Amino acid sequence: MERHPLCRKIYLELAPPTEEDARGDRERILDGLTGEYTTAVMPLQVMRKLYPLCRKAGWKVTLLMGFHDGVWEILDIEAGDTTDQLYGLAADYGSTTLVMQVVDLHTGEALTQQTAFNPQIPYGEEILSRIFYTKDQPEHLEELQQKTAEGFNALIRTCEEVTGIPKDQYGAMVIGGNTTMIHLLLGLSPWPVFETPFAPVAQQPGFVRAKELGLELPGYVYAFPSAANYLGGDIISGLLAAGLDQSPELSVFIDIGTNGELVAGNSEFLLAGAGAAGPALEGGISRYGMRADTGAVDRVTVQKDDLMLHVIGDEKPRGICGSGIVELLAGMFLNGWVDALGNLNPDASSRIIRVKNHLDEEREEAAVCYAWAAESKQQEDLVFTQTDIHEFIRTKAAAHTMVAYLIEEFGLHTDDIVHFYLAGAFGKYLDLESAITIGMYPDLPREKFVMLGNSSLDGAQKLLLDWHLVVRATELVKKITYVQFGNAGDFVEKMHAAQFLPYTDLDEYPSVKAKLARG
Repeated sequence: MERHPLCRKIYLELAPPTEEDARGDRERILDGLTGEYTTAVMPLQVMRKLYPLCRKAGWKVTLLMGFHDGVWEILDIEAGDTTDQLYGLAADYGSTTLVMQVVDLHTGEALTQQTAFNPQIPYGEEILSRIFYTKDQPEHLEELQQKTAEGFNALIRTCEEVTGIPKDQYGAMVIGGNTTMIHLLLGLSPWPVFETPFAPVAQQPGFVRAKELGLELPGYVYAFPSAANYLGGDIISGLLAAGLDQSPELSVFIDIGTNGELVAGNSEFLLAGAGAAGPALEGGISRYGMRADTGAVDRVTVQKDDLMLHVIGDEKPRGICGSGIVELLAGMFLNGWVDALGNLNPDASSRIIRVKNHLDEEREEAAVCYAWAAESKQQEDLVFTQTDIHEFIRTKAAAHTMVAYLIEEFGLHTDDIVHFYLAGAFGKYLDLESAITIGMYPDLPREKFVMLGNSSLDGAQKLLLDWHLVVRATELVKKITYVQFGNAGDFVEKMHAAQFLPYTDLDEYPSVKAKLARG
């Protein structure tokens, strides 16, 4: 299979200078390039390496070529034939984690995948905190840009150590990230992303020289374009990976975390919207909520009047993450621990207890204790309260309503959906049956659901391997019609209707209705 990666290696065997042919080293090399490389440019830092390298190599040299903005540039020159060594980096730049792959551009194989926490987290767990930190404070913006570069450079060094491939061999890097994260990477103020009329400083930053960003790489970084303030390059990258813009079949792409982004459409149209899902899906609504990390309850099985847990790292539980909450709520609903409104039934299990509200010590409320004090890391009862349940149901209602609203906007029905793509870490680890049971997703035939995992990273890898996708990504953005859910007249009304388990009309969820009938 022919590949068209964002960087190439060209081996040249050149005639040495003579009195009859005293062309400069630069000109000799550029004249030796043919085909699509005849208009290539050579920057000063490469010219400075020509002497004495070319003469010592006997005029047998390899050029590392980088593609950017329709131009091929000579990024480096090496002695001898090193064309068998060609690598690039694909990255997903999330608000919580940075994920990076080293990709062999000859084979398309990911040689390693490394993850690190985003170094911006100390400046605010939520993106909004980071936006406010940089507002009218250029020194703070510079600080976050530098922290971002340090985070990526640390990952690059880890990749070097794991693969043994030096960083000057990574000829290109592609990044998928939301609009705010890309602004902070580039040192652009993210404030316009947040402030009406929500016009970012740059929606299509394209190619930027890595060294301008403080990254220890020889070539260029390509950042996926964004379609709107809350529909960023991570989603465009994911859409590219899923191929929504190439298929005539109606598909839905959804990535839900702290924010929820959704796109519905096909090769003819793409309708998109985004909204704040809140911290519920990362466990953030509960006193004992946490990310999917060591000690987090990520699986729950409810059986009649008791439950069983799975804990990440096989340690004592410290709290519960989003996937665990979904399974807990679904299991409680099917076993009668909660009703359709999410109200706990104290007669259903001895695990349903009364606790003080952690925000208001004067008030008691019902809660389910999923780990007793003797079982937990903190040696205290781990509970999910009635307040937590209602907050989570509001979050799942938002996810449900985004799907329903976009489908209805085009006069379609959920039955028309051929593929339902679930992107992101939450979608990857979520138990699909549980998510449908609580009404987070529509009750479709299960074969229609496709778990994409980190589609932002997958799209970055695809573009790294084929520079033609730069054009496709740009065209994809142009296809998108963006809906501001906050401006949708009946969105809030529809969301209220979705604040039931699984939905106001149980007939919309025949598989759940059948499970309830079986008891």
